Amino acid sequence: MNKSIIFFTFLVAGLGLLRAQEPVKTSILKMDPGLDSIIPEGAKLEGIAGDLQFLEGPVWVRSGKSGYLLFSDIPANVIRKWTPGGKLSVYLNPSGFTGADPSQDGGEYDTGHGKVYLFGSNAITLDHQGRVVFCAHGDRDVVRVEPDGKRTILADRYEGKRLNSPNDLVYKSDGALYFTDPTGGLRGRDTDPRRELDFQGVYLLKDGKLRLVVKDLAVPNGLAFSPDEKYLFIDNSPKKTIMRYDVQPDDTLSNGKIFADMSGQKGGGNPDGMKIDSQGNIYCTGPGGVLIYSPEGKYLGKIETPEVTSNLAWGDDGKTLYITTHPTLYRLRLSVQGIMVSK
Repeated sequence: MNKSIIFFTFLVAGLGLLRAQEPVKTSILKMDPGLDSIIPEGAKLEGIAGDLQFLEGPVWVRSGKSGYLLFSDIPANVIRKWTPGGKLSVYLNPSGFTGADPSQDGGEYDTGHGKVYLFGSNAITLDHQGRVVFCAHGDRDVVRVEPDGKRTILADRYEGKRLNSPNDLVYKSDGALYFTDPTGGLRGRDTDPRRELDFQGVYLLKDGKLRLVVKDLAVPNGLAFSPDEKYLFIDNSPKKTIMRYDVQPDDTLSNGKIFADMSGQKGGGNPDGMKIDSQGNIYCTGPGGVLIYSPEGKYLGKIETPEVTSNLAWGDDGKTLYITTHPTLYRLRLSVQGIMVSK
């Protein structure tokens, strides 16, 4: 397979190891001509907020003529708010852990700049009423923020046993909520003595009923629907694969198959966050950056990043891709329309 590397220069704002606004060379790795219709010539990756800790779960919230981006800073136990123009503020504090002593909570992770503990919020989305819904690692539940600021726990137990640490989540158009529940938010992970479930599952929450829909993945992580919602894609992180499942009329999943395999990819990171554009192309954070696949599973190329990527979201008018890494928030203007969470 022929491939080409297109080098771009972008500005990084506030990277811990770099001076603010220092030009850094990065690249777009093109593996297929189909990438040309997605990433415009001369596109520039921008670092728009940095010097943070471990960023995750971004979501764009429409507000007035514009909007703002929410994202988790997991070790800081906050959800941050970024507005166009560069203002950064705290939207929710605390987020994923509301207890008194976090010393035993949060899976340990080495970012390359030091160890952090992942006990704050992780992925964030919006329900069909525009309310913020997020995964709480330390509290081990899925939470909705009401208009008055109060929190409603949507899910915290399965068959009487506490969840592991909900990680990522997505709504279907009929109101069904799907979320993954690996052990990454437990200090001891798989061997944590507080672990109550002996599997890492994918769940469906609808009409107040919680159902287990997948339980055979090593570490289920990011997930996203195809534009027609016939398929749900789920990352199996340690296997470096993206799985594809058929969505049944009752919202359960069947016929799981490997859609993409990243095991031969170079760079740090595993399949983590995932989003899809209106044409059905899949964007998944993984080894070396953001990997892009066609609806048929053809590997089109990669947005290479200086740091390990964690998640991503469509924002602005739907053609801007916001990317979270461990310490930095980036954005990249594309040619295609993404599937937005907020209408």
